Amino acid sequence: MFGKKKEQPQIDKEQLELIRNAQKRIRQKKRLYIHFVIFLIGAVFLIVANTVLGIGKDFRILDKEWFLFAIFIWLFFLIYHIFNVFVTHKFMGKAWEQKQLDKLIAQQQIKIEQLKTELKKEASVIAESEVYNESLKEKEKTSTLTIIGAAAENNAIGMDNKLIWHLSDDLKRFKNLTNGHHIIMGRKTFESFPKPLPNRTHIVISRQTDYQVPEGVIVVNSLEDAIDAAKNDSQPFIIGGGEIYQQALSIADKIELTRVHDTFEGDAFFPEIDLSIWKETANIFHTKDAKHDYEFSFLTYERK
Repeated sequence: MFGKKKEQPQIDKEQLELIRNAQKRIRQKKRLYIHFVIFLIGAVFLIVANTVLGIGKDFRILDKEWFLFAIFIWLFFLIYHIFNVFVTHKFMGKAWEQKQLDKLIAQQQIKIEQLKTELKKEASVIAESEVYNESLKEKEKTSTLTIIGAAAENNAIGMDNKLIWHLSDDLKRFKNLTNGHHIIMGRKTFESFPKPLPNRTHIVISRQTDYQVPEGVIVVNSLEDAIDAAKNDSQPFIIGGGEIYQQALSIADKIELTRVHDTFEGDAFFPEIDLSIWKETANIFHTKDAKHDYEFSFLTYERK
C-alpha cells in the first residue's frame, strides 16, 4: 500500500514516431482493402444490373454498355488510391518532407549568413566613419573647413559637368573667398576648368591611380586625404561636385552658398541643408540686372 509507485515505461520520441507511422500505414492499407472489395462488389453489381436485371439496357455510350465506362472510371480512382498508398507515400512521405524542410532551412541559413556578412561590412564602414569624425572633433581646430558653391532652388548645381548659369558677382565672390587657399574638388569638377585657377592650390580627389594633372596640382584618393593635404591652410574650401559636397557636409564647419532663386534641370545636386545642424548667419539678396539673369542670395551657414 505504501510501497513505491511503479514507474511507467518511457518511450522515446523516435519510437513513438515509428509507432504512429506504422498505425497510419495500417489505416491506409485497410482503407485501400475496403475500397478494393467495394470496387469488386460494385463492378459485379453493375454488370448484373445491366445484363440480368436489364437496368439501362438500352442506354449505351459510344456504342458500348454504360456499365463499362462506370467500371473504368471507378477503376481509375482505385488505381489512384493504390498509387497514393504505395508510390506517393514512398517517395513523398515523412523522409521526403524532412529532406525538403532541411533543404529550406539550409537555404535560409545561407541567406542569414550573407546578411550577417553584409551587416558586418556596413557596420565596419560606419564605425570607421564615426571614428574619423570623432577624431576630427577631438583634434584642436587649426582651420575652418568651408563648403562653397551655388545651387538652384531645387539644389541643381550643374548639367553635363558645366554651370547652368553665369552670375558675375557670384564668380567674383568665389574668387575673393578662395584666393590664396586650398580648393578641394572631385575629378569631374577639376576637368570642367579650362586650366587651374590662379593663386590657389588645387587638390583633386580621384580613384584613378594614374590620373595625370599639371604641375602643382595635388591628387588624392579620398576626402580624408584631401583635408590632410590642406592641414596647413587656415580655411580650405570644398568646391564640388555633388558627391564631394555630400561627403563633406558631415565634417565641414561652414557653408558659403549662392542660392539661385529659380529651378533648373541638372544632373548634379547640392545636398539638403539640415537647419537643425546649421544656422544661417548671413543673407544678402541680389536682384536681376544686366549682368545677372536671375535673382540670387549669398547665404552663410555655420555649424551649431
